[in-house]
Amino acid sequence: MKPDIRWQLLLAAAGFGLILALLSYQVQSAGLCTVQVPAEGGVYAEGILGAPQYINPLLADPNPVDRELSSLIFDGLTRYENGVPVPVLAESWEVSEDGRTVRFFLREDVSWHDGRPLTVDDVLFTYGLLQSDDFTGDPALTRLWQSVIMRGIDERTIEFELPEPYSGFLEATTRGIMPAHVLEGVTAATLADSSFNRQPIGTGPFMVDSSQNWEASRGLSLSPFLDAWSSAAQIGNLLFRFYASESELLEAFERGEIQAINSVSPVMLPELAEVPQARLFSTSVPRYTALLFNMTESGSAATQSGAVRHALAMGLDRDKLVDETINGQGIVQNGPYLTSSWAHNSSVTMIDSFQPISATVALEDSGWVLSEGETIRRLQEQPMILRFLVYDTPTNRVIAESISEQWTELGIAPQLLLFTNWREFRQNLAAGEFDVALVDITPPGDPDLYDFWSQEAIVRGQNYAGWNRRRASEALENGRRLWSIEERKPFYDSFLRYYSEDLPELTLFQHVYTYAVNEAVTGVEIGRIGHPRDRYASMANWILRHRDVTVACPDESV
Repeated sequence: MKPDIRWQLLLAAAGFGLILALLSYQVQSAGLCTVQVPAEGGVYAEGILGAPQYINPLLADPNPVDRELSSLIFDGLTRYENGVPVPVLAESWEVSEDGRTVRFFLREDVSWHDGRPLTVDDVLFTYGLLQSDDFTGDPALTRLWQSVIMRGIDERTIEFELPEPYSGFLEATTRGIMPAHVLEGVTAATLADSSFNRQPIGTGPFMVDSSQNWEASRGLSLSPFLDAWSSAAQIGNLLFRFYASESELLEAFERGEIQAINSVSPVMLPELAEVPQARLFSTSVPRYTALLFNMTESGSAATQSGAVRHALAMGLDRDKLVDETINGQGIVQNGPYLTSSWAHNSSVTMIDSFQPISATVALEDSGWVLSEGETIRRLQEQPMILRFLVYDTPTNRVIAESISEQWTELGIAPQLLLFTNWREFRQNLAAGEFDVALVDITPPGDPDLYDFWSQEAIVRGQNYAGWNRRRASEALENGRRLWSIEERKPFYDSFLRYYSEDLPELTLFQHVYTYAVNEAVTGVEIGRIGHPRDRYASMANWILRHRDVTVACPDESV
């Protein structure tokens, strides 16, 4: 039998074709490269110290976590930027000639997270809760809103009639609005018990997944509300995880359980800076720390004396306090207004710089003598012991200890009164059971400080220092009756002069806020933060995930 060579030829041809294909593939592959490109999705976990209680803009004030979350979920009619109101849910507003009526015009393009449109009924409902005698939140809110007459003109127009002209009223309209259709049947008395506080619905840039139980999971998942973003975010969800201590926060970040730390305290900063994957962003925020002096009869004879208060200020090195005690996380401040406020005026604010010799002379001239062989000054037989009231946090404790050490060198004996319970701290503050108190202050957007420093605020307000100067009080009262900045500013300049002369409070430093992000998260940029949501202004560009893509390799011969 003759061999059939046709099969052999076919097999040879097939093998030759396979060899050519392999060679061709190798040639093509040699020109391709794999690169990583951004991919959508992923959960961005951020750790925060503490836990929410009421995610509700009317009840959030006492709890920092509640305030943070409410800021992300709810919008007010307005908000303040550098002391100037800007529209949010309101498109615009107008003030009557007599300054007593403010009419707001709502935007037409705003929807709640459930898709229902925002109407005047929502505004009337929200502020109506504050007018009720049964409201369980801040009584000052009820006093303010009970003096206001509200009228719904139509679905997009609402009018507020004030008992007298009051420019600071716009500050009250920054509080978040809640949906009347969701809270139907809820009253001021039952608001704190409503399930809405755990599954809120707002108009802000983030919304809550209603299926979750954050109380059990110790984490709250938020997703971007697309109506509030100019472009879609790459990250699918923002997950807040709640921790009881800073050490737990740091450990969670180190092991990758969270990609960010919401707020890095000055005490935590040095240790976190040593973590290789940590990227830190710092910016000033509208908040400051100050020392209140008790000027009433319940206070020490020392703090009742203006000369001694100025001596205490001159005996304190605030630059050292910021640099060494809080690791530079502060900006030394003078006066009650932040430098970003139009009411700030450095030319009329007296500065008590660090002058220990002048401080000693002033104390001696005031009768507080340090006798030879003694460590504490005395006014006749009365030792200079100052009850130093402090809300006990890690940062506050080191600040108070540093201040105490500096004053001890002047012959002053601070007696630290540390309170871990915020309510008890506030009770002692309001009762005047202190000589000096360390306080953190978030000033209102509007520079009206009548509720802090007027004579009336001694009885009904937050003038815990008991500063009682008629002309200063009148300047504040006159300033709040006017609407234009040009007319108001001279009155606030006058107030600042009296404030500087009497020194009821020594401002220490404006806070510097630090945010920590794992370096694996790309595209993160943090600018100035006036409100918590400002931290996420660039979130649309943040990248958590990447995917491999094959592309043509660059021509290295070029």
